[in-house]
Amino acid sequence: MTTDALVLDAAAQDLLFREARTANTFSDEPVSDEQIQAIYNLVKFGPTAFNQQPLRVVLVRSAEGRERLLQHMADGNKAKTAAAPLVAVLAVDNEFHEELPNQLPHFPQAKDMFFSERPVREASAVMNGALQAGYFIIGVRAAGLAAGPMTGYNAEGINKEFFGDGEHSVLAVVNIGKPGEAAWFDRSPRLSYDEVVTTV
Repeated sequence: MTTDALVLDAAAQDLLFREARTANTFSDEPVSDEQIQAIYNLVKFGPTAFNQQPLRVVLVRSAEGRERLLQHMADGNKAKTAAAPLVAVLAVDNEFHEELPNQLPHFPQAKDMFFSERPVREASAVMNGALQAGYFIIGVRAAGLAAGPMTGYNAEGINKEFFGDGEHSVLAVVNIGKPGEAAWFDRSPRLSYDEVVTTV
């Protein structure tokens, strides 16, 4: 496999993509607020439609917060969520459009022109929030940490437990830290270029 066509050096490619895995165990090394701030301050520049920024992140650090989260996690995800140094609940704010005039100052009317109806906002928030969640995971890797994103949980329970306002929707729960013993499953197959890409 050639990497000559990419500007990013091979070590960075490995760190962010080829050697990165979803971590299932973590060491006891803590994850600092400074690391998470640095991650966010990098990935916030990822593109979204209309420059909307629906992603909201709840960092679960306290024992009490962890217990509140664990009661909504699927059984297969409870142990690793309990043991991870840091857990981030990634959600979207379905009222993101209220901030659009500031985020899109050259086109402030987009707020009412495109997002006045709740179902439209929700669909856009999920799509663009998922983009931001992907950027967040890459940012975690860029910080030399491992991410363990999960969707095995009771979404309604997490929404009520951590937001409670009916305006937010959880997208994923991400365990974060340095990988522990036997952290990785074997790499699963990926589709080849020819299976995915067509030219017209």
